[in-house]
Amino acid sequence: MDSELYTDKQIEISESSILIRKYYYPFGSRRVELADIEAIYVYEPSLVSGKYRYWGTGNFRTWFPPDKRSKRDKIFVIKLKRRWWRIGFTVEDSQMVLNVLTIRTHLIDYTESQISKDGANSITNH
Repeated sequence: MDSELYTDKQIEISESSILIRKYYYPFGSRRVELADIEAIYVYEPSLVSGKYRYWGTGNFRTWFPPDKRSKRDKIFVIKLKRRWWRIGFTVEDSQMVLNVLTIRTHLIDYTESQISKDGANSITNH
């Protein structure tokens, strides 16, 4: 069994996968193997990136599980290998998740993750 690297009410990160709780709301969670992930983008919360999104999608490409919290300091988006859709999620301790994903998985893509002030490099462009 994989050791748990991070867990909160939204997700669980292990050495080989990320479990996204309530992804198939209200039916169940979704486990994504790290080997199936091309990159994980990190965005500053904005209208475009999902700052106020409770659940679902705004562009039919990135899907978010339910999250009723109003405080979100980062938005994470998983880009899967050989898939056109993406999985968005938020966490309770984004700095810890950034540390875990950067050090343990090397999947964080900072180049693609930066949103310019004018929104030109937005979540919908990746």
